[in-house]
Amino acid sequence: MGLSWKERVFMALLGAATISGLTVLILILVQATYVLLPADNKFGIVFDAGSSHTSLFVYQWPADKENNTGVVSQALACQVEGSGISSYTSDPAQAGESLKGCLKEALALIPKAQHQETPTFLGATAGMRLLSQKNSSQARDILAAVSRVLGQSTLDFWGAEILAGKDEGAFAWVTINYILGMLIKYSSGEWIQPAEGTLVGALDMGGASTQISFVPGVPILDQSTQVTFRLYGANYSVYTHSYLCYGRDQVLNRLLVGLVQRSPQALVHHPCYHSGYQTTVPLASLYESPCIHTMVPMNLTQNLTVLGTGNPEACVAVIQELFNFSSCKGQRDCAFDGIYQPPVQGQFYVEASYPGQERWLQDYCASGLYILTLLLQGYGFSEDTWPNIKFQKQAGDMDIGWTLGYMLNLTGMIPAEAPAQWRAQSYGIWVAAVVFVVLTLVAILGAVAVQLFWRQD
Repeated sequence: MGLSWKERVFMALLGAATISGLTVLILILVQATYVLLPADNKFGIVFDAGSSHTSLFVYQWPADKENNTGVVSQALACQVEGSGISSYTSDPAQAGESLKGCLKEALALIPKAQHQETPTFLGATAGMRLLSQKNSSQARDILAAVSRVLGQSTLDFWGAEILAGKDEGAFAWVTINYILGMLIKYSSGEWIQPAEGTLVGALDMGGASTQISFVPGVPILDQSTQVTFRLYGANYSVYTHSYLCYGRDQVLNRLLVGLVQRSPQALVHHPCYHSGYQTTVPLASLYESPCIHTMVPMNLTQNLTVLGTGNPEACVAVIQELFNFSSCKGQRDCAFDGIYQPPVQGQFYVEASYPGQERWLQDYCASGLYILTLLLQGYGFSEDTWPNIKFQKQAGDMDIGWTLGYMLNLTGMIPAEAPAQWRAQSYGIWVAAVVFVVLTLVAILGAVAVQLFWRQD
């Protein structure tokens, strides 16, 4: 006995639904490809506690990293009100309180859910290095005060410490080469490493120290001046040295003390101040720095009157006396003070800005001539290599300094997370799958309707 019309229609619809459903399944399984979903951003905070001021920087990078190093960008730069933390010797707690304003800005920027996983670090540089030499107890109290404030925040506080001058210079080198795309850059839809020989050097002038860092064209003979990095899967060997007491503030102070030693009177003629300029300075304040090694005058309570004479030649002469060039006589690779340095090579970038410049107007002549002496006679730049020096505060919308380099190195220690995956189809396959899904549903609904509403013959 043959099938009825109802049974034939029902079986046909059921078969169509089966074929259509299998087609959708095949499209999903066979034609699908894996794609990477965008990774979440991570954040990091670095406080740069310099000798004259403190800055906060917030950096961000994708959770999935290129060759185990985060692709970092600057999200916030905040200048802390007040002077450097080394100035709070009489009230260490205030050093911590001074950070709260910028810390509040950083917390507002970073999603609250990510506060506890945001590494936060404070690095103190030459100002605190000098204070540690002068009074280690006061330095510890200040670091403890800033650690209490940062440790009580909702962030992942890694610690506050005095950064070695060698690290300060080396991380500044990482910063400028990263910003300029010398370590890694995005090209044709992928991250690539630039050709060798394009790396630049870093020159940094702080308040209490100055640093030089570069990759020389010859082997580094003094291992104490060598720092090695592994960034984006490549290894780098960098020459770096930090000269404590050769920062701008300390040089100006040493310069004035030298003039006092020449003329131990209440009136001192200063060749680096413009003619007619006059100021009064407490004598005791000149001898507070560990950078001063001369004999202290008997009467430190008196004030010193300083009168400018505006004599550039005499100014250069007294500045040169701050360097010990004779210690390098007979040595081929030597800068000054007997410090080993291979010949400079390539372009160099110098951080050109200085906070609170208005109060230093009288020192512009001395500062300029000092920098000129340092670069030409100290570091060994010449008329041929001088054009290779670039003076600027920012590059690529990011500040030049050690903090970004530190954060780049820091993110290399955070395990790389595997980015999330999802299955996806091309547009044509997706349209076809939708059509067959609709046909499957129509066939199933038709079969149900046949069963429910078609009466037997």
